[in-house]
Amino acid sequence: MSWWRTLLNLPPQGEHWADQRRTKKAGKGRPQSTAPEWWAHPGGPVSPTPRQAQGVAAQYAQPQGQTPPPTGGVMAPPRRPSAHPPDAQPQPGPQGQPAPQAHRTPERLKQRSSHGAQSAPGPARQVLEPGQAPWSTEPESSFSTWARRFFRGLVVVVLLLAAISGIRSWVSPNRTPETVVSGQSSFPADEARAVATRYAVSYLTWDEGNPDARPAQIGLDLAAGLDSRAGWNGRGKQTADVAYPGEVKSDSNGITAVVDVRVRVHTFSKRGKSWAAGPITLERVSVPVARTAERVVASAPPTFVPDLRAALPGNMPQAGAPDDDLTAATRKDAEAFFSAYAESDNKVSAVTAPGSTIRSLGGAVRFGELKDWQVYTGNDDERRATAAVTWDGVGDTTLDQTYTLTLRRTVATDGAQRWQVAAVG
Repeated sequence: MSWWRTLLNLPPQGEHWADQRRTKKAGKGRPQSTAPEWWAHPGGPVSPTPRQAQGVAAQYAQPQGQTPPPTGGVMAPPRRPSAHPPDAQPQPGPQGQPAPQAHRTPERLKQRSSHGAQSAPGPARQVLEPGQAPWSTEPESSFSTWARRFFRGLVVVVLLLAAISGIRSWVSPNRTPETVVSGQSSFPADEARAVATRYAVSYLTWDEGNPDARPAQIGLDLAAGLDSRAGWNGRGKQTADVAYPGEVKSDSNGITAVVDVRVRVHTFSKRGKSWAAGPITLERVSVPVARTAERVVASAPPTFVPDLRAALPGNMPQAGAPDDDLTAATRKDAEAFFSAYAESDNKVSAVTAPGSTIRSLGGAVRFGELKDWQVYTGNDDERRATAAVTWDGVGDTTLDQTYTLTLRRTVATDGAQRWQVAAVG
């Protein structure tokens, strides 16, 4: 018998389930059948029920002194005995009476072949002894039993999982694209800027006349357990009032970062018992922060970093080639625009291109002069231009600024063409 038939609990090759039908347990209202296994073949004889077998045994009972066949045994009706068996001669009875026939053990029905009635019959079965069961018990290996129970349990588990999770999720699962989240994108940069800004102002403010105020303010943002004095020796006076947060550089772990903050500081010098105002400086500090489960906190005192001047990159976009003819033709229009730009919105709207909206400076400064004006080459409808303007402030103060503008060509109803400012910046 092959291993896979044993694993799947199948009968041997050439046999059917009816060939190895197991005996049924006796139930209520049903007598236990102990018939041999061959009776269920399609072409075989019909086995008598236990009650019929008992009736047949009673008709052919053994004489007194011999053990009757066991109750419940399956017994086939014997053939009719011949008058003179070949191996026995009849003995005359006493006083001329006919000789009694000797007791003959009932013969078992011969099993027909399971392969059809036309096949050659098999050898006759051996005559059983009284009380001997007409079948033999073949023990089943423990491995076959264990394997069958294991695979049955496995099937039950798989069906339960299919009912719980859904067969659809197995056949066509939802394929969510994997998103790589870096520490820079996951770190709360806005909260880090807010915490670093307040902490930098608290750190750069102290007053020896009120030494407890600074640790109290620093403790609002410094991590618990760290020294709130933050390195101050308790002497001097200084006030920080405005801070400008900048870049947040987080580590790859997404837990720690440093925030670039610029703070305006008012210094004081002591003269006798009073304090005299000193110069106002702009300090740049790097504030270390860390993200916790509740919020972002300052993880250490900030450090001073220098502000260095940097040159322009070499790949700055170029405005293009100058258009000297258009520059000279539009210079008066540019002066009129900046004069209106300094005063009011109504005056600006009168000199700008149709459809554009430009807000004025509202009289904050006065137009001084147009020091430089340059229009660059481009298409026939729109050009780029730069203007160097001098603004007059309060008193004798002047301030030079450079603007970049967009010019647009407009056509009047009479066919006249002109270039007007469409955008600033």
